[in-house]
Amino acid sequence: MVEIKLFDSELKLMELIWAQEPITAKQLSIIAADSIGWNKNTTYTVLKKLIEKNAVLRTNPNFMCTSLVKKHDVQKFETTTLINKLYDGSKKAFFAAFVNDGAINEDDLKELMEMIKKG
Repeated sequence: MVEIKLFDSELKLMELIWAQEPITAKQLSIIAADSIGWNKNTTYTVLKKLIEKNAVLRTNPNFMCTSLVKKHDVQKFETTTLINKLYDGSKKAFFAAFVNDGAINEDDLKELMEMIKKG
């Protein structure tokens, strides 16, 4: 599993990269301006951090950006981190928190039960 901590701003930019890759930094800054409201400098600063963390690969020409981490791997790491931090590593306690507060409707619960049975 990939163990890379991405901050909210980095995740926002990664979402754009995953959806559009490969993408030039210039294109990325335009999309980030439209969808997130960032200026070019903000986008380039966050992109630089992602490159330093080895989450994004920059290639030339045109400062082409591609992800080095998969979205699924980041989701898995972040979920595991959250469960460890808030539920002492207990997936059962994590799941119970959603079931007990009514955050999961009947249809979702049935679907989750099927997933558990298959898993």
